Amino acid sequence: MGGRITAFKQQAKNRHRVNVFLDGEFAFGLAKVIALTLSIGEILSDESIEDLRQRDAEEEAHRRMARWLDRRLRTEQEVRRRLDRRGEPPQVQEAVIARLTRNGLLDDRAFTQAWIENRNAFRPRSARMLRAELRQKGVAGEIISDALEPFDDSQAALGAARKGARRWRQLSYEEFKSRLGAYLARRGFRYATISPVIERVWRELSGSESEGAT
Repeated sequence: MGGRITAFKQQAKNRHRVNVFLDGEFAFGLAKVIALTLSIGEILSDESIEDLRQRDAEEEAHRRMARWLDRRLRTEQEVRRRLDRRGEPPQVQEAVIARLTRNGLLDDRAFTQAWIENRNAFRPRSARMLRAELRQKGVAGEIISDALEPFDDSQAALGAARKGARRWRQLSYEEFKSRLGAYLARRGFRYATISPVIERVWRELSGSESEGAT
């Protein structure tokens, strides 16, 4: 299949790819960035064509993953799963992962920190639940532990309670305690953390410094 390059033609449906012609005949398609390393008149052997195809597969997989990651951060495991679902061979997967990591597009530590900060801001939950979520995303245990080392469950529970409690402020103390306690428990907080938080938020909402139960 080897031969002399006689022409390059941009593909009509994909401006990122070109068709390569050898000895006047269409031979194969390549990512434009790879085709730019070639020149008219260059002779390609079978081995060099196979290498170009391998590089092309890696380039296309990288382009798709970079576009996917542009929407939001992902973990290495999530990227691997997506590549695997697309049927990419192991060598392509490894090359893409390495390149994304070098370019700063794939960083499990940055992902973990962003995940925790986002949860704290919008959907507070316990360190225990955060750990479970991050494990499900494929983040290594060491990275999770490092990120959660300064995490304060009491402060997170207080933030969650303040977000949810106003809807129950007109209820009796016992009903308020039951609703808010269940709300916090669903977010992974333990009773020892929940109980004092409920008392504090009840006092804040009622304007009373005494305990809510009568």
